[in-house]
Amino acid sequence: MKLVRAQVRNQVWDQVWDQVGAQVGAQVGAQVRAQVRAQIRNQVRDKVWAQVGDQVGAQVLAQVWLQVVDQIQEAE
Repeated sequence: MKLVRAQVRNQVWDQVWDQVGAQVGAQVGAQVRAQVRAQIRNQVRDKVWAQVGDQVGAQVLAQVWLQVVDQIQEAE
């Protein structure tokens, strides 16, 4: 009788463990994927904004410099 009880207990435990393990694994996997996606998205966004800012800044500086040079030449 003890052997049957032990087998049933082990089978039930294995089933519970499989279900809990699958649920926890799915939840942890989803959380990790979401965190990794957010980190990658933020890093890409920051890098793109930095590059765009540098390019726009350089273009604005060049345009302002050309306007200053034009005004100096007109004043002469």
